[in-house]
Amino acid sequence: MENLMSYQTALASSRVLEILKAFDATLTGTFPLSISISSSDLDVACFAPDSAVFLEVVTRNFEEHQNFRIKSRNDIGARIVSFDFMGFPFEIFSQPIPVHQQMSYRHMVAERIILDHHGDAFRCGIIILKESGLKTEPAFAKALHITGDAYHGVLDYAERLRHKQRN
Repeated sequence: MENLMSYQTALASSRVLEILKAFDATLTGTFPLSISISSSDLDVACFAPDSAVFLEVVTRNFEEHQNFRIKSRNDIGARIVSFDFMGFPFEIFSQPIPVHQQMSYRHMVAERIILDHHGDAFRCGIIILKESGLKTEPAFAKALHITGDAYHGVLDYAERLRHKQRN
């Protein structure tokens, strides 16, 4: 519970969601799913059709934070801003596509469906796998015995669960 309160305090104190509201800033990743570990970062997805405007806003507001840096993924039109604040690493990922279509958001929704379906023991198993060094999607794939690409496999698995729930 202490980690939960700390991350919520850090997120609120950083004002990231407030400052980036115009970019539909949305917390994604492990914290909203309650599967974070000590090395987890606060992932924020943003819709930024104009990356220059986005970069100006994040630079003006966050460049004074420790370890501030900007990376580009030109292949997917992404700008990734990272920094540390109140003991938490933040990663703000922006793309020129709506947040609900971005992979981090889609994976969070898929993982929520899977966690809700499989329950608390499964959630604990995911945390143990993450603590052993696996990234989130590979941890889900291992726990679900998904072979091949973990990232697509997790999305496909959740879609099958959704389909079963509708029928």
